[in-house]
Amino acid sequence: MAPSVSDTVPSVTDAIADLKLMATKQDNGPSYPFYYPYYDPEEKFPPTQVYEHTDPGAKADRAKPHLLTPETNVSHISPFIGTEISGVQISQLSEDGLNELALYAAERKVLIFRNQDFKDIGPDRQIEIAKHFGRIQRHPTSGNVKGYPEFHVVYRGAEHDMLKEVISDERINRTQWHSDVSYEKQPAGTTFFFILDQPEVGGDTLFGSQVEAYNRLSPEFKKRLEGLRAVHSAFEQAESSRRRGGVVRREPILTEHPLVRRHPVTGEKALYVNPGFTRRIVGYKTEESEYLLRFLFDHIAKGADFQIRARYKPGTVVVWDNRVTVHSATGDFNLGDRRHAVRLTPQAEVPTDV
Repeated sequence: MAPSVSDTVPSVTDAIADLKLMATKQDNGPSYPFYYPYYDPEEKFPPTQVYEHTDPGAKADRAKPHLLTPETNVSHISPFIGTEISGVQISQLSEDGLNELALYAAERKVLIFRNQDFKDIGPDRQIEIAKHFGRIQRHPTSGNVKGYPEFHVVYRGAEHDMLKEVISDERINRTQWHSDVSYEKQPAGTTFFFILDQPEVGGDTLFGSQVEAYNRLSPEFKKRLEGLRAVHSAFEQAESSRRRGGVVRREPILTEHPLVRRHPVTGEKALYVNPGFTRRIVGYKTEESEYLLRFLFDHIAKGADFQIRARYKPGTVVVWDNRVTVHSATGDFNLGDRRHAVRLTPQAEVPTDV
């Protein structure tokens, strides 16, 4: 009797196992094993306390002479968001230069620095630079670096695919717009993300301007948003980590923030909601809240004309202002390819609408 199709055609599970085996055989491991994600179930953090924050961009020279020198090459990606920069090293910037970096990140929303030595200057110097922009958030559930809880490690490879664990294959796509840790009482401000290993193709990050998303709304609609506050939740992130046997270093919180916040340096207004962490609008009934949030989330996600796609190359460091942007990873690269990056996330002021 002829063999059945199931006997002659390898199963999907077998094919995936073979791909992982091939990747393992050909793989020498991450280029920077020091930054491999570390999880200690005994590591616990106390509740985050509010601290006084002054944005360094407020002290910057608007002309930015220490950042935008004659040797600096600048190329804007979109009128509303995103600038590629080369010819200057973040690691060599003076205090004045770092202040100007904070201001420029607020103005352009996302800065993509090329050919940086940042990944090679060591963890202490990396943390020292990031601390200039605020107290560094210690993530409650993500992989960090042993002895350095300030690092948020982003890692996906054949042996460790956190993206698949967080966003299941039940979804049509893995796009998940968010602003980092917006549930914190003092959410992220000027944020650093440096790439260590990247796929040959794919693994980019999408960024959107929340300032332009707000500006596109009609004057009458903006009036409806004035004074509204929304609840941002860390509970789903914590429960997801617990379900997959991960860590929860700090107990989750709920925090209220203005639906529209104002940047303390530029004065620009920006939407401050995101589907990753925003759960409901204070004072609205369930159906009302869901209706308005669904509209805003849809508006943000469909705004291709105020979004960019940041592509990574060796030596890339992306600096963005989480107060006025949303972003999403793109899980579009081949199984077995390694994407390894690190985020340092300084916390900014308590959000305000004035």
